[in-house]
Amino acid sequence: MKHEAIEKNVGLMIILIIVSLLFGTLVELVPLFFAKETNEPIAGLKPLPALELEGRDIYVREGCNTCHSQMIRPLRAETERYGHYSVAGEFVYDHPFLWGSKRTGPDLARVGKRYSDDWHRAHMYNPRDVVPESNMPAFPWLFDNDIDGSRTGTKMAGLRKVGVPYTDEDIAGAAGAVEGKKEIDALVAYLQQLGTLLQSRR
Repeated sequence: MKHEAIEKNVGLMIILIIVSLLFGTLVELVPLFFAKETNEPIAGLKPLPALELEGRDIYVREGCNTCHSQMIRPLRAETERYGHYSVAGEFVYDHPFLWGSKRTGPDLARVGKRYSDDWHRAHMYNPRDVVPESNMPAFPWLFDNDIDGSRTGTKMAGLRKVGVPYTDEDIAGAAGAVEGKKEIDALVAYLQQLGTLLQSRR
């Protein structure tokens, strides 16, 4: 009879559903905040150097993360195609995360060192030169645009406030590290480091 009373009282039913969902969410998420494997970086993980950090920002600016995910699920079909499945410790310095779920193009979580710098450059200049069936747009302006390093140190300082362990030396040398570089240099450098720490463990 109590069950019937709850079902007939829409307001009470809504409240109980919300309470149930909140409780379930807390039970699933709270332990992850304290789990070692979700909070500690994997062995060898370091914050992105200045050039790669600028490359990551270009990757986001150009919308690469809207077509390419950076998260390999622990499923055989995915690991056979892309490599070792993604683990939380790879992303502890990423702000924001670029995992994604939309794959118009292939996952890029383990793309680092799979292709040469020249291949990436050709691919970005005109994707169909290296992948004839590609529907990816070309990004020729990256070859002309210089990197403005005046804000690179500020970005690092901001990331340090949220836990990325940049040193004073990293911040002070940021502008010099990207001086004279084109945007394509930064983007290729970013892509070439993606997933390489676990890639070598396969």
